[in-house]
Amino acid sequence: QVQLVESGGGLVQAGGSLRLSCVVSRRTFSDFALGWFRQAPGKERQFVAAISGSGGSTNLADSVKGRFTISRGAARNTVYLQMDSLKPEDTAVYLCAAALRPRTVIPGTGDYEYAYWGQGTQVTVSS
Repeated sequence: QVQLVESGGGLVQAGGSLRLSCVVSRRTFSDFALGWFRQAPGKERQFVAAISGSGGSTNLADSVKGRFTISRGAARNTVYLQMDSLKPEDTAVYLCAAALRPRTVIPGTGDYEYAYWGQGTQVTVSS
């Protein structure tokens, strides 16, 4: 069983930064591509970012390019989402997800691509 636990959410003013973390409890961590999604109240789940198992390939949604960065930690079982220049429209529950893929492959941007999900962490950006 794969478990994902997110942390790092909170309340921040517009223009501020937060770093989200997701710890994956799986020995063969590099077998999984990892992604971040977000869901605001009354809205559909939205793709934010993804990184391949090797860490060599990333994909970011257009709405966050230039502001967010996804990376895999040196501990090898953690993925980060660095969020800078936050906007009120970034307010949402942010969820970490894992997909079993070859190490160089990034899944598509649909949430159906991912089999494992964390519980989410709330990010609130005030104006």
